[in-house]
Amino acid sequence: MYRTLRSKPWIPLLAFAAPALFFYVIFLLIPTIGGIYYSFTDWNGLFRQYNFVGFSNYIEAFTEDSRFIYSLFYTLKYVVAIVLLQNIVGISLAVLVESRIRTRTKSVFRTLFFMPNMFSVYISTLMWTFIFSTVFPQLADKTILSFLDQPWLGSANMAFVSILLVSIWQGAGYLMVIYIAALQGVPRDLQEAATIDGATPFRKFLHITLPMIMPAITICVFLTLNGSFKIFEVVYALTGGGPGYSTEVIAFNIYQEGFARDLRYGYATAKAMILFLIILVITVTQVAVLKKREVEA
Repeated sequence: MYRTLRSKPWIPLLAFAAPALFFYVIFLLIPTIGGIYYSFTDWNGLFRQYNFVGFSNYIEAFTEDSRFIYSLFYTLKYVVAIVLLQNIVGISLAVLVESRIRTRTKSVFRTLFFMPNMFSVYISTLMWTFIFSTVFPQLADKTILSFLDQPWLGSANMAFVSILLVSIWQGAGYLMVIYIAALQGVPRDLQEAATIDGATPFRKFLHITLPMIMPAITICVFLTLNGSFKIFEVVYALTGGGPGYSTEVIAFNIYQEGFARDLRYGYATAKAMILFLIILVITVTQVAVLKKREVEA
């Protein structure tokens, strides 16, 4: 038996990977294959009877469903904004903690900035709903901060800003931790040499720090891209897709189509497959482009 294991080293590796592989197949691979199949049907998700409709669900989504097209472009607008803002805030917090705060208090600020990521997204969103609807109006009424008196959840534009604020508050701390790890790997001798040559802090960051942390940027942009396309909880708890359906992102539109509004599970699954393909193409392109920048750096 021992000789068999030594002659076939893949057997122990397979034994260690078997539990994870089992759960991957049961809870991810099989449902994914089933979803692809049902996207070509008119199944309502409840009864066994359904008809095979081919590509008609996909054609309908792009030619007849204006609400889906709106949610798609609204999601793209959110993705562009959140990828830029969340990474900028994450890098800024990392630089602030690493360069402007004393060593003894760094751990305190790391914990404070990372703490929002530890909260449940739904609970955090309910807390922000209270802030937008009650705290901000009272602050505007009793202080000089009159600009806080806004229809944060009552207008389409301000609701978009509210979703961005909650998302940045929730996720920037996680990116900060990744950027801190990258900043700690930047050689100090390069920084000191640039300082001796008279480089300003901004030029040192632009020409030394930024190229050196490109692998971290690749990871963080990938994470924010992947997560922002699938945003659901924040919209569900904060605006419910409203006012009207002005803040309805694509994941919320899929949920409404399949479970809440029309019970068209097959059609909703086709939309989910479209979302999957969009995420796949964009993230693969993003990783390929930024990986080339890493090589150049």
